[in-house]
Amino acid sequence: MTATLLLIQTLNGLQFGLILFLIAAGLTLVFGVMDFINLAHGVQYMIGAYLIAAFSAWTGGFGWGLVLALPTALAFGLLLEVLVFRHLYERDHLDQVLATFGVILFLNQGVKFVWGAAPLSVPVPDILSGSVEIADGLLYPVYRLAIIAAGLLVAALLYVLVNFTRVGMLVRAGATNPQMVSALGVNIKRLFMIVFGFGAMLAGFAGAMVAPILSVQPGMGDNILILAFVVIVIGGIGSIRGAFLAALLIGLVDTIGRSFAPNLLRLVLDPSAASQTGRAIAPMLIYIFMAGVLFFRPSGLFPVKR
Repeated sequence: MTATLLLIQTLNGLQFGLILFLIAAGLTLVFGVMDFINLAHGVQYMIGAYLIAAFSAWTGGFGWGLVLALPTALAFGLLLEVLVFRHLYERDHLDQVLATFGVILFLNQGVKFVWGAAPLSVPVPDILSGSVEIADGLLYPVYRLAIIAAGLLVAALLYVLVNFTRVGMLVRAGATNPQMVSALGVNIKRLFMIVFGFGAMLAGFAGAMVAPILSVQPGMGDNILILAFVVIVIGGIGSIRGAFLAALLIGLVDTIGRSFAPNLLRLVLDPSAASQTGRAIAPMLIYIFMAGVLFFRPSGLFPVKR
């Protein structure tokens, strides 16, 4: 257990947490403002990864691919909202869960039909390739630092958008009292469409950013969707500030816990038992952490007041 390993895993945890935030931010807005359970939100993450793979190959550059992928992810999210999700807003949560689960199955098969079942790879952009020395003799990939910087920038822009613009005011009001917002003459359907499309674009951006360091494959958004729901439950449904803090905490707990749990258990167990127990406990740490937070704050860290 060295300081060097701790620093590396902390950076990895921040990177993972910020990716989770990009996904969870849109999900918490959709759930908080629209009271809509969208299990298909993870599919937008997958679609973003496939779009950057396709457009970067077509344009020959990651930057131009990203420029094309983001509006396409936005358009695709709006298309799903108009064709499918808009008809579910007045239905109960069970209908929403079943319908959006069907969308997951349909789109997972759809990407197999278009791109095939084999994983795709996206090259790291040349300008962000290589490593940088962050401490004496310690190298860290530039691209991973770029993901951290991009996540922090988006978080700052989202904070400004939600707290200091008219659209953000309507979103916050919609999360608090959507009936009153509608009664005041705001086109609630248009507000819902904007929130849904923006959330889809954020998830697509997350998928595009991780594509060069992960395999792009069908179903890649399913597992991370579970973590995104954990984030919004811990942070407080409808709270961007809560989603940001919870995502960082989840990223750090998961990454550092997987690295150090076996080492810590060796203080009380023999090495063989510590290794086996540590590997078994590490994936459970985020759920143990969630249970602990909810025990003391059942509504999450920063619940939206209604």
